[in-house]
Amino acid sequence: RVCRPRADCPVAPIRGYARGPAGLSSALLRTDGFVGGLWVSAAATFPVHDPASGAELGLVADCGVPEARAAVRAAYEAFCSWRGVSAKGKPLKEAQGEILYSANFLEWFSEEARRVYGDIISTPAKERRALVLKQPLGVAAVITPWNFPSAMITRKVGAALAAGCTVVVKPAEDTPFSALALAELANQAGIPPGVYNVIPCSQKKAKEVGEALCTDPLVSKISFTGSTATGKVLLHHAANSVKRVSMELGGHAPFIVFDSANVDQAVAGAMASKFRNSGQTCVCSNRFLVQSGIHDSFVKKFAEAIKTNLHVGNGFEERTTQGPLINAKAVEKVEKHVSDAISKGATVVTGGKRHHVGENFFEPTLLSNVTRDMLCSQEETFGPVAPVIKFNTEEEAVAIANAADVGLAGYFYSQDPAQIWRVAERLEVGMVGVNEGLISSVECPFGGVKQSGLGREGSKYGIDEYLELKYVCFGGL
Repeated sequence: RVCRPRADCPVAPIRGYARGPAGLSSALLRTDGFVGGLWVSAAATFPVHDPASGAELGLVADCGVPEARAAVRAAYEAFCSWRGVSAKGKPLKEAQGEILYSANFLEWFSEEARRVYGDIISTPAKERRALVLKQPLGVAAVITPWNFPSAMITRKVGAALAAGCTVVVKPAEDTPFSALALAELANQAGIPPGVYNVIPCSQKKAKEVGEALCTDPLVSKISFTGSTATGKVLLHHAANSVKRVSMELGGHAPFIVFDSANVDQAVAGAMASKFRNSGQTCVCSNRFLVQSGIHDSFVKKFAEAIKTNLHVGNGFEERTTQGPLINAKAVEKVEKHVSDAISKGATVVTGGKRHHVGENFFEPTLLSNVTRDMLCSQEETFGPVAPVIKFNTEEEAVAIANAADVGLAGYFYSQDPAQIWRVAERLEVGMVGVNEGLISSVECPFGGVKQSGLGREGSKYGIDEYLELKYVCFGGL
């Protein structure tokens, strides 16, 4: 049932689409793995479903350990020549939305590749010179999530390729088509065979494929975005061969609104930060801490904004702002958090249940009277639920925010300059939004502290994650 095309033959459109979803060219709808510049099939396939309707979008090659090993070797062989390619080049054509964001990473790192500078260090010895060189690590294994299936790839792969590394990408089983489309685009752009490889696989095989990538001696670097629990497993595997790792793991972002804040601005920021992608981003606000003096006003205006501005529906419908959650398991977790909060005394201001549009849809939900012992205060919900906790003092708010064992992003609203400096420095997170709900940008470093990960992506610092420093002592001068 899976198309096995020749290298010059585009895959037939996915069943039910003349040119693929949203008019996408059928040439980008690939269902096989991409290894060494060739489209490769697997012994089995797995289905990919539309989370809105539940319809099967297509069957994708279910790659396993043999395909993973082959991809690593193809990447290693390609690395020998790719590492020496000139850094000057052009990015792929920009598109829209996340695709534009994805393209921006490629543009940024294609330019940043020309600014990988070494150093010459002065030493006391006149007959010596000390040099520091920056060289590519080698093969990078890239494991990405489903919520941003293109941008999470280009943010890593753009940096890796610019540094001179080659890559093997294992995309999430829910969204493999984006990674395969990028493989086709890389092919069209003239990226040499073996430099960019993709091995899609089902959830059943994900564990063994991940272990194969993390333990293969030819892999020098692991870059992963996903849950903290999975990240710890991959770190364990990578430790045996002391591989370099970048980990962008779970978050539990606080959103603090102080009495001095502009409430209307805070509500606008809360809407942008909480309900983007239906609450399914790693930097979505997960806990709203509102000072007692403006608590009631904020909750009232937040509820009005939710009811007025958010529209639940299929993502292809123009009016829709809130699409489905990724699968039934995600909906069950949101439902569990809401029911737990209600059972412990929380009040549903708006929403609170599944939406009638379909099984994977949940109403945008605002909870008040939330306490720290509730699940939504302790765990990342990853869904459209905004729990509000009332606090009295700045010290109390910072203590609640920092009580989590993760620290990816944090947000706060204040018009007090002294307070802004104090809180920005005291929040135990890798990224802080001050009077701003959207903080991601290709030019800025993205990453967290504590159990939210290791390393930074994007910005001038992102390319360093794929470079090794070499000290050269040049004597006898």
